[in-house]
Amino acid sequence: MTLRTILLGACSALAFAGMASAETLTIATVNNGDMIRMQKLTDDFKAKNPDIDLEWVTLEENVLRQKVTTDIATKGGQYDVLTIGTYEVPIWAKQSWLQPLDNLGADYDADDLLPAIRSGLTVDGKLYAAPFYGESSMVMYRKDLFDAAGLKMPDAPTWDFIADAAKKITDKDKEIYGICLRGKAGWGENMAFLTAMSNSFGARWFDESWKPQFDQPEWKDTLTFYVDLMKEAGPPGASSNGFNENLALFQTGKCGMWIDATVAASFVSNPKESKVADKVGFALAPDKGLGKRGNWLWAWSLAIPASSQKVEAAEKFVAWATSKDYTKLVAEKEGWLNAPPGTRTSLYENAEYQKAAAFAKMTLDSINAADPTKPTVKPVPYVGVQFVAIPEFQGIGTAVGQQFSAALAGQVSVDQALQSAQQLTTREMTKAGYIK
Repeated sequence: MTLRTILLGACSALAFAGMASAETLTIATVNNGDMIRMQKLTDDFKAKNPDIDLEWVTLEENVLRQKVTTDIATKGGQYDVLTIGTYEVPIWAKQSWLQPLDNLGADYDADDLLPAIRSGLTVDGKLYAAPFYGESSMVMYRKDLFDAAGLKMPDAPTWDFIADAAKKITDKDKEIYGICLRGKAGWGENMAFLTAMSNSFGARWFDESWKPQFDQPEWKDTLTFYVDLMKEAGPPGASSNGFNENLALFQTGKCGMWIDATVAASFVSNPKESKVADKVGFALAPDKGLGKRGNWLWAWSLAIPASSQKVEAAEKFVAWATSKDYTKLVAEKEGWLNAPPGTRTSLYENAEYQKAAAFAKMTLDSINAADPTKPTVKPVPYVGVQFVAIPEFQGIGTAVGQQFSAALAGQVSVDQALQSAQQLTTREMTKAGYIK
């Protein structure tokens, strides 16, 4: 055996040992644009952490929630990093299903996280998820269509103005629909929008004794207004449309208005992705004059399940993806317009971001205006703006969402949908012990 052969063998053995020692993190995430971008930028993470490999499980929102919830509740251990929202974090942390994020590094600067976002991810003073992006909701609209119709969007519109404008700018022959709103069933899809909307109409999920309120006039007003507006000025097949479907419709010029997550502002303003990028204006979510706007509060965040055997490596990834440096990386590669919004104070103090993102101030104002502790006009026993922060809500919210989606599709009447929602919610809340 020659010296060269011995050296080559030794190098191969070392290389194999290096490969064998690399840890693979399995990361479950949603198929939203910011997360897709994150996956494309992970060469930066790999360069800094050559001993950590990444395996992605990228799923549609409703499917992600189902799979991740099942895995963590059964301690399945399939994932090392989870993409979860403001709803799950406090509930799962109290069940000891999540690892507290105590070791994100000396330069992480958790104090830079926006207080409204950070508080929703904190339990007993400990951070249990790091926000990847935060959002409220607002109106995105086509300024050119408004100008052509002789309309001017107020900074703080009413629902009546929105409905009137939607009808005036609809031109179905040209496939231009006055308004696009979520219709796809799911507690985090159509019910996120409809719950936030209902707050502004004076509705609530439960009264102070946890009695469901779908038999009250405020919910009938909300659902009737929504269904009638979508029938008159919405796109065909709206009951199948969630965030991503409406984003595609808006970017291709088929929506006059879209009321949805503030995070979408960068996508609809990006000329590489949106045909109407130079025509988009922004306004606060609408109200009915009752003191509440129809906007929500949410953060898609990265968390580590308590079942993970790779906590140290997972913490490195979470710290990387939610850091100030990651924001700078996105700005360097994709421009400041595409920096993940809604998580850090420093971003909103950054002059370059303010210049690039015309929607920055309105996003921050919308996030700061949402109050999870007082989400409704009337008193309620729960916390949460577009959701009710109890474990049972995930199942109940999706079941109610299916009824409301069916009403939008014309399969049942508004009255039938509300009656079914009242019955199924009462049954589940009685079973769970909330109603005595």
